Amino acid sequence: MIRTTLAQVAAATHGRVEGDDTLAVEGAVVIDSRRAAPGSLFVAIPGERVDGHDFVQTALEAGAVATIATRPVAGPHVIVQDPVTAMGRLAADRLAALRADTDVDVVAVTGSQGKTSVKDLMAHILAAHGATVAPEGSFNNELGVPLTVLRADAGTRHLVLEMGARGIGHIASLCAIAPPDVAVVLNVGTAHAGEFGGLERTAQAKGELVEALGPDGTAVLNADDPRVAAMASRTQGTVLTFGRAGRVRLAGDVVLDPSGHPHFRLEVDGTVLDATVPQLGEHHAINAVAAVAATSALGVPPAAAVEALATARATSPMRMERHETRGGVVVVNDAYNANPESMAAALRALAGLAPGRGTAVLGEMLELGEESPEQHHRIGRLAADLGIARVIAVGAGAAEIARGAGPAGVLVDDVESAVGELSASLNAGDVVLVKASRGARLERVVEALLRD
Repeated sequence: MIRTTLAQVAAATHGRVEGDDTLAVEGAVVIDSRRAAPGSLFVAIPGERVDGHDFVQTALEAGAVATIATRPVAGPHVIVQDPVTAMGRLAADRLAALRADTDVDVVAVTGSQGKTSVKDLMAHILAAHGATVAPEGSFNNELGVPLTVLRADAGTRHLVLEMGARGIGHIASLCAIAPPDVAVVLNVGTAHAGEFGGLERTAQAKGELVEALGPDGTAVLNADDPRVAAMASRTQGTVLTFGRAGRVRLAGDVVLDPSGHPHFRLEVDGTVLDATVPQLGEHHAINAVAAVAATSALGVPPAAAVEALATARATSPMRMERHETRGGVVVVNDAYNANPESMAAALRALAGLAPGRGTAVLGEMLELGEESPEQHHRIGRLAADLGIARVIAVGAGAAEIARGAGPAGVLVDDVESAVGELSASLNAGDVVLVKASRGARLERVVEALLRD
């Protein structure tokens, strides 16, 4: 964050300073006392299980100069009504100050799946063209977006943001913190369909991102998704399309090399470029097309973007992470999250890596609403159709996956049972995919395989 006095913090957050209001914050804004460092500002957030106010002293001892809190605490502090709201207000204020003095641009991405991967690709491309700040992992909500914004300083030229939503108005509130110059909408899928109340409401929520653009902004829209393409009427900005039918398009087939990395051709205004992304799965080709489109809107030549893609290795954890056990078994950890679209993409990647002999360990896909049983059954059937040799469904919520997989499917009660099922039969050269929604915590399967 740019140098900010406690008086400025209080003004931005509608708070009250207790202590020296000329004291300056020159380090990071943190919500975890373990990440406090000299010059940082600690935000004490009351939670259901842990209250940040209990860790103020720890943050101060680590070098934090002050705290945002809801009640009096040790050391200099700013008292506010709601620390989360206050952090958003502070981020909006500091970004406005940066924009007044620097040429920082903001590119934001949303979609039902692929947000984090595209965010990482955009950040990798932009890093060669100026100092770039991007979220850690999937920092995409009312905490993650302001924390990312507040990492920007006077040297930042590109601010890359991922924006998630669980309802109408969520993305609009995030855009109030960080109005985008470039808004990327990837797709409208079934992720969180149960919470949104259907695909049309999902599209309404995702489209709030392009509605936040001014006349000088650019909406980067997936031409292959009708609900996304229709968002062109909801923006004041210029529209740039991508996809197989877009202005920046995927031309021809995607070929996976022996490592499972996609090789493909990308066409921009009649110019064809050969591209590759050193990450697992065919779906990263369309992610790359979206990233090239978005960065071109910020002035990066497509040829330079494609060159950068060739070194864009996965950076966010538990997303098609490739590991290998001591016994030579390849384990693909994609356990951060899951929905029907991303589950299908991961299964296709597994089928490409291990034709006819891969093993998929799959857990429940949450928040799908009344379509959940059918969607799980479809995933099991897809695994069987792709020739996945074994499908181990973990937990009662994943039972329909096992049923859909037919003879290849087996249902186990828990992580321990899944590990036991695997340990008895894996050999060197086998490939295991592990994927589920975050609540299933199936990364424990990966940890056990790598440990044992």
